[in-house]
Amino acid sequence: MPKFLITLIIPLLFAASPKTYIPDSKRAADIRTKVWPKLQGDLKAAGLKDGQPVFIRIFKEPGILEIWVKSGKQFKLFKNYLICAYSGGLGTKTKDRDGKCPEGYYTITPTQLNPVSTYHLALNVGYPNAFDQSRGYTGNAIMIHGYCASIGCYAMTDPMIEEIYTMVYEAFLHGQKSVEVNIFPFKLTNANIDKYSNYHYVSFWQHLKPGYDIFEKTHVPPVVSVVNKNYSFAIAR
Repeated sequence: MPKFLITLIIPLLFAASPKTYIPDSKRAADIRTKVWPKLQGDLKAAGLKDGQPVFIRIFKEPGILEIWVKSGKQFKLFKNYLICAYSGGLGTKTKDRDGKCPEGYYTITPTQLNPVSTYHLALNVGYPNAFDQSRGYTGNAIMIHGYCASIGCYAMTDPMIEEIYTMVYEAFLHGQKSVEVNIFPFKLTNANIDKYSNYHYVSFWQHLKPGYDIFEKTHVPPVVSVVNKNYSFAIAR
């Protein structure tokens, strides 16, 4: 083979991107075999396609986890799941072992799936994120998991985490690179912020509100960055 062809081919081989690694286990695979056909039926009944990108929102009050599925350019609400348990009440996590569950804007990538969790199945929400790190917040391994017991995590019943986990897994399997998870104390309406205005965390909640408002208006997750130790939001284009 001519030398110039070898020179051309070798960089192309190294440039080829490997298939995304998604952790798996027999337990998780068996659960998908059971759960995914039902979810596919539910998606079809809701006018949605399977394997589309998903988005998660969590509200501590009234204790709801929402799964949204992309439909066209926007996301459409697919299912609400009751949170079985979370700890620490309203307000975000700032210290290791403070018992609180984080609030803010987080991201799940494929390697954050735990298909062999002690708590049935688990998704690491990605705490501490860039905002948390910029402020020196500590702690790790904050999950959405099963088993209905929480010390800093968002715990679901096992049947519910099976559906949530499977939806995220299938989205990754079909090409989604990361799943955004927006976590709020409650719906960040002006009325609710006024209602909780005596809480120490109200200024933080007001800081989260522009990202919340973007999704409410567009049904597309906001583009989130951290500037000068504060969240910054933009509308996705």
